[in-house]
Amino acid sequence: IQGPVLKPLQSLFNKMFIRRGQISVSVIGDMTRATLLVKDEEDLRGVVTKIEDAFPDINGGKFQGPNKIGMVKFLEEVAEMKKVPGSEIILYRFKPNSSQKERMSTGDPPLYFNLNFFDGIPEYHRVG
Repeated sequence: IQGPVLKPLQSLFNKMFIRRGQISVSVIGDMTRATLLVKDEEDLRGVVTKIEDAFPDINGGKFQGPNKIGMVKFLEEVAEMKKVPGSEIILYRFKPNSSQKERMSTGDPPLYFNLNFFDGIPEYHRVG
């Protein structure tokens, strides 16, 4: 496992100037995200399994985000969620990246995931 590494500047540039409709809330969120790299698909499956086993309530299918339950309720619920042992990190959502829809539609497992978290207190401006 390598990382986390900061989100590259070209990704932020892409979001701000190429995909302009998506910058309302997520640019600040992107600046606080990181990328975790693994060696191969086998290692990825191991990481995915460990996250799903340890934090079953953050699965993308079960996750109730601010667009579904409102920002205040969302932040209150996240503040009560289980933290990564030995840290102040609160994992709140884990799902395949939307770029993987086509791959998954053919039965292949996703290779990219989104893992959203707060370090300490959930803050409105960091919701991504």
